[in-house]
Amino acid sequence: MYYSEELIEEIRMKNDIVDVISNYVRLQKKGSSYFGLCPFHNEKSPSFSVSRDKQMYYCFGCGAGGTVFTFLMEYENYSFLEAVQYLAERAGVELPKEEYSKEAKERSDLKATLLEINKIAAQYYYVQLKSERGAVAYDYLTDRGLSEETIKSFGLGFATKYSNDLYNYLKRKGYSEELIRQAGLINIDEKNGVYDKFWNRVMFPIMDANSRVIGFGGRVMGDAKPKYLNSPETAVFDKSRNLYGLNRARTSRKSYFLVCEGYMDVISLHQAGFTNAVASLGTALTSGHASLIKRYVSEVYLTYDSDDAGTRAALRAVPIMREAGIAAKVIRMDPYKDPDEFIKNLGAEEFEKRIENARNGFMFSLEILSKNYDMESPEEKTAFFQETAKRLIEFEDELERNNYIEAVAKAYRVNPDSLQKLVTKTAIKEGLASPTKRPKNLNQNKDSVSKKEDGNKRAQKILLTWLIDQPKLFQIIEEYVTPEDFTETNYQKVAELLYEQYHLGELNPARILNHFTEEEEHREVAALFNTRIRELTTEEEKDRAIKETIIKVKNNSIDHQTMNLNPTDMVGLQRLMESKRKLQNIGKLHISLD
Repeated sequence: MYYSEELIEEIRMKNDIVDVISNYVRLQKKGSSYFGLCPFHNEKSPSFSVSRDKQMYYCFGCGAGGTVFTFLMEYENYSFLEAVQYLAERAGVELPKEEYSKEAKERSDLKATLLEINKIAAQYYYVQLKSERGAVAYDYLTDRGLSEETIKSFGLGFATKYSNDLYNYLKRKGYSEELIRQAGLINIDEKNGVYDKFWNRVMFPIMDANSRVIGFGGRVMGDAKPKYLNSPETAVFDKSRNLYGLNRARTSRKSYFLVCEGYMDVISLHQAGFTNAVASLGTALTSGHASLIKRYVSEVYLTYDSDDAGTRAALRAVPIMREAGIAAKVIRMDPYKDPDEFIKNLGAEEFEKRIENARNGFMFSLEILSKNYDMESPEEKTAFFQETAKRLIEFEDELERNNYIEAVAKAYRVNPDSLQKLVTKTAIKEGLASPTKRPKNLNQNKDSVSKKEDGNKRAQKILLTWLIDQPKLFQIIEEYVTPEDFTETNYQKVAELLYEQYHLGELNPARILNHFTEEEEHREVAALFNTRIRELTTEEEKDRAIKETIIKVKNNSIDHQTMNLNPTDMVGLQRLMESKRKLQNIGKLHISLD
């Protein structure tokens, strides 16, 4: 659904950022801003700033920042549209109805109906669990150590021994056989006719990130097979793109997820206080799962079973996570089989220690690999390092690869230079690199170049912050610096929008953020309006600082344009020379921030 910029701005203006964030963070006014403890990282001293004037927030500790939309996207893990819809409802703004084609409307209506059916089925299963017929299932859950509160919060239930109970119940509710089938709740065959897919099973409702029931998992009571049974794929349920427990874990303030194999592992961990636990739904971890996880965290701890199958699952998951940009660590459950058993026997405190001592995923994979080699044999040890080198070249980032080479060399007591040479040789052999000649001048001061680049970027950030905080500077700065002088892509876009607002007489930095929908862009742009600048005490200091910043930004722009100038462009060359000449006049100006 597309909403116009005007409507989005109306919604933003009707939701004061201080009022909204005060529902989540305790804020205290200091000067013109409000401060509190950042909800996005652990801190003891408040560095989380909320500005009513700018209608923006920014954390000087972790760099989180943006508008009221961004806050809800980060805190509640809403999509942008979900944040817009939530704030529209809060402010009483009516959103336009989405217009569908006939086919799209039919798909939307079907999904809505299937979600209704699943919700009713979950309620039915829960009632059965609490009835006399569900006593055996209820005893099973309580014997597994689950509290009444946990059973209720996860909506656990029971499918009775009668194979058409749910079907008849849903028919009485007015749902057709075809819709119940499309919800994945019945089977139909020639021999048995219509019958419930789940019967005589403890039921685990599977919810999406917004806590809507999209499917079910069932654990059989007795020895029947299969022991666990999941809903089939439906219009609302794709097991390769959903995670059990995600609806609860996504609101955890932890910076990582605990990824388990089973429903009971997730439930036991949540009950023990580890509310960031999730599990794949009866299938191996996929790239779809990894992409979903990446929306919420950038680190996972794999808490798979300690048997061979669990080890293999962890080894498969590590590269999938790495491909998605997620750091993976592995927690071993020894001497117990899984997190559920571990928690019951050793408790939450010991599990916390296992988290602290978790193995890096790549190093864990090498640990398992080494068991296939006789590490006392020179030949087999060499073969181990040759295989290790093949794995090391999979790290595309040079710094990350070198860090792992250093870690492997230290762990397996081998010369790091020798391992580096083996990795390079392997990369060439595998066609992933070409032999290169070293440059003759090895003493180029790369650090100074990097610092110069950082200094130029910082000058641009400072100038943008000043333009927001001290609007009267605009007329002075505009004479020397244009949006084209900001050489970073997002900086230039922000400058263009900012200059446009000045000319229209409506300075509104929060509105500028509406143009940047990606989370990383939000962070970067929010930082542009909140650059920390050292305190300037005297008029002379302020005057000199502003002049130096203008000169630095302009000189960097001239250098950048000169490098990209066509040698035959005489007009462009003359324009740059004029800019250089004009820059010399800045020293004669008197500039004040007061």
